[in-house]
Amino acid sequence: MEPQLIIFDCDGVLVDSEVLAAQVESELLTQSGYPIEPEDIAERFAGLTWTDILLQVEKESGIPISASLIEESARQMDHKLRDELNVIEGAEQVIAALTYPKCIASNSISSSLKMMLEQSTLYDLFAPHIFSAREVGAQKPKPAPDVYLFAAKQFDVDPARCIVIEDSSHGVHAARAAGMRVIGFTGGAHTYPGHADKLTDAGAETVISRHRDLPAVIEAMSVWSEAV
Repeated sequence: MEPQLIIFDCDGVLVDSEVLAAQVESELLTQSGYPIEPEDIAERFAGLTWTDILLQVEKESGIPISASLIEESARQMDHKLRDELNVIEGAEQVIAALTYPKCIASNSISSSLKMMLEQSTLYDLFAPHIFSAREVGAQKPKPAPDVYLFAAKQFDVDPARCIVIEDSSHGVHAARAAGMRVIGFTGGAHTYPGHADKLTDAGAETVISRHRDLPAVIEAMSVWSEAV
């Protein structure tokens, strides 16, 4: 079961953007009549697109959500990502040392991915294998498995020989639906009590909170075969 491809989510795994998104989204939703804290955004909605979050909130609450929130969120996030974004500790060093083929599969649009990753060495470590779920294949975002299946196809790899690094239950569900093995990650600033359990419940085989633990876990999974 030696893996043939390591696939990374981006937000909350490589860069600490999920906590910034939760801040922006909670403020916009609260102003729209749906009070919610950033911590609740991170726990309930991490891994979903902002459009899907708005649709779910509108369905739950019955409060009409203005389409202008999509543009306003994008505007505020652009400023935050440029001014406040941090790379998650250890990501650059560990990924640079990985000997396996690797790529990124994210719900973020490609322009945002490029901007975030170029603030470090991460862009050059992955380019050109950086895939946006909304721009490749069937253009279905996670929790649909499409972006993961697309990534495996680009490398001509059996999904069962892929290992995915994910920080959200929605992302874990997507990877498992694609027939891939998953390592959960709780090293982002948006982590919360019960985060690891939620990832395990969604299908992650194990959970790490530090990138430096990743090589040993991949090695262990190479000799530990679990039916996917």
